[in-house]
Amino acid sequence: MPRYAMVIDTRRCIGCHSCTAACKIHNELPVEVIHNPVVTVGPKGVFPDVHMEHLPLLCMHCENAPCVNACPTGASQKREDGIVFVDEAKCVGCKACMMACPYGARSFVPEQGIVQKCTFCMEQVDRGQEPYCVKTCHQKARIFGDLLDENSQVFQLVNREKAEPLMGELDTDAYVFYIR
Repeated sequence: MPRYAMVIDTRRCIGCHSCTAACKIHNELPVEVIHNPVVTVGPKGVFPDVHMEHLPLLCMHCENAPCVNACPTGASQKREDGIVFVDEAKCVGCKACMMACPYGARSFVPEQGIVQKCTFCMEQVDRGQEPYCVKTCHQKARIFGDLLDENSQVFQLVNREKAEPLMGELDTDAYVFYIR
């Protein structure tokens, strides 16, 4: 069984938001709902050494997912391959998972009365394809694959480039890694 993960190389991200647009279009999200924002940090520094960083954010698909543990109905689930998702048929919109997520990666959809989030486009993954945000990234800043496969680019980047999860001190064992 694979263990899916994503590596985001912030050195390559130019903040174009094509990943955000691809996600919104594919998931037919309302205007106010974004599963995949890109936050710009900076500019920082003093001329001529000024820089800024674009930080794509999404669900971290944690091994120790606080959102799954907080869900009273079992709607928040984690598959064997590590993909965390919401079973919309079981979601009652209580927002307990939203409060439990330390990454703020869940959105309430008032029109439907449910919570939604990034699923790594699990229907795409099940067909052997990459998530739409990865397919759309012009700069190849997003890399998706099986972290257990020593030949995968994800495995190589996590182990060679010292890619690390955001807020590692939370001990969620997030499976989205960043190269900064």
